[in-house]
Amino acid sequence: MPELRYDPLQHRWVIISTERAARPSDLHASTKYNSVKACPFCEGFESSTPPEIWSIREPNTSPNSPGWKVRIVPNKFPALKIEAGGKKFGIGLYDMIEGVGAHEVIIETPKHDLSLPDLPPEQVKWVLLAYRERLRDLYKDTRFKYVLIFKNHGMSAGASLAHPHSQLIATPIVPRNINIKLQTAKSHYEKKERCLICDLIQQEISTNTRVVSIENGFVAFAPYASRFPFELFVAPVEHNYSFVEVSDDELERFAHFLKNILYRLKQVLNDPPYNFVLNTSPNIEAKPKFSDQWVTIKYDYHWHIEVIPRLVRIAGFEWGSGFYINPSIPEEAAKYLRDMKSE
Repeated sequence: MPELRYDPLQHRWVIISTERAARPSDLHASTKYNSVKACPFCEGFESSTPPEIWSIREPNTSPNSPGWKVRIVPNKFPALKIEAGGKKFGIGLYDMIEGVGAHEVIIETPKHDLSLPDLPPEQVKWVLLAYRERLRDLYKDTRFKYVLIFKNHGMSAGASLAHPHSQLIATPIVPRNINIKLQTAKSHYEKKERCLICDLIQQEISTNTRVVSIENGFVAFAPYASRFPFELFVAPVEHNYSFVEVSDDELERFAHFLKNILYRLKQVLNDPPYNFVLNTSPNIEAKPKFSDQWVTIKYDYHWHIEVIPRLVRIAGFEWGSGFYINPSIPEEAAKYLRDMKSE
């Protein structure tokens, strides 16, 4: 059974996943996707995956059969398990939680060779709808404090299968990176009674030197202190704390916008490997809760997506110092992307 272990020196949790146990010979850098006789995510091979949890289907088609548009299945090798108890233990200075959670795969299309920027906007909308509906459902489980949705595109970005897919992992704690953002946003609101991300968005729009695109109610820009070349911050212009609260109309508009941004990246950087991560509100119904934990979160937080092309390697200095060395000027990266015409 997986565990979550706490590092008291670094103030971070680590998932020890027994389901993914590896020998030293397994831990080497791969130069190609895993070899498979038939892609388990392709239409017609539904029996190669665990039974589906959720799907969008053609009329009169049955679960776990062809005829789907988007399909969600449990990960065969889950980092965390929904069946775990989630009990908490203390062993001296060390804390541990039984590895309760969920790990799911969102298969974005039946088409093996089409990535998100290649798909029609309606298909992208269905993928985003899958994100929202799984967030809504998993947040009903008060054991889960956060659900992280992420996409690894390309082998060097962590994708083991070429078929377009993204993943989600539900955790019984709020991840460290998210918690830092939450605390910073809350502190800004306490001082100014304004959302920090709303302020950042308005400043970027007013200077307009790092904005790649602003349309349909959404904005994409290269962060002022970008950690990586061509890193992008994508968010709604109007305040919204949670992706759970996004309307169907907003999903449709965002599908067009996100496809456009990813298309620009693909064209300018020749289809680079990348990660994107959806940052949204934690589960405000999760237990136990502290009296003032989420009092202002609907006003102080703002959902967004970080897109990180994997163009440089993280080496010893970055790991040891926490600094990042970015060889690409954000203003120039934004200009390249801005000048690239959308599809």
